[in-house]
Amino acid sequence: MESTIRVTQKLNIPEIIKDYGNRLKSFIRRRVRSIEDSEDILQEVFAQLAEADRMMKPIDQITAWLFTVTRNRITDLYRKKSSSPIQDLFSENDDENGLEEISELLFDSGNTPETEYLHAMVWKELLQALEELPHEQRLVFELTELQGISYKEISKETGEAVNTLISRKRYAVLHLRKRLQILYNELLIS
Repeated sequence: MESTIRVTQKLNIPEIIKDYGNRLKSFIRRRVRSIEDSEDILQEVFAQLAEADRMMKPIDQITAWLFTVTRNRITDLYRKKSSSPIQDLFSENDDENGLEEISELLFDSGNTPETEYLHAMVWKELLQALEELPHEQRLVFELTELQGISYKEISKETGEAVNTLISRKRYAVLHLRKRLQILYNELLIS
């Protein structure tokens, strides 16, 4: 299916949409909560493909090009949106597909007894996992994700380098993902 497209060759866009549409849609849905946003992103990707074709821009590897453009569109969406940054924590990595369901439970507004119980359980697990973190990691995670304070502001207040703060938060995120993946495995799979 992989093909090299030369400058002089027009793309067969309907064929590309047929070949890659479902794969891209699935890829986007794992990273974007809203169906409408995922459909918009998919349309933008194919519109960009049509524009590249119209401008006769060379595309050497169509698969790599499509997925790169898709990732960039997803990143743009999260930059534009003022969605809760903590939600993005659970959808960054393909290997942890269960965390998307955990994220949905965290922010689910369902009022059934079951969803309220699961919602409380997930928040309890998240807060316990935060308590397990070293103070510096927990602090930078809470300040950036829960209070919305920028690294630059934290750096100015604490005197810590921005890169140090980013590194601490990365370790915190890795720990939280691991803990919530364990919860997912215990509750939702079994």
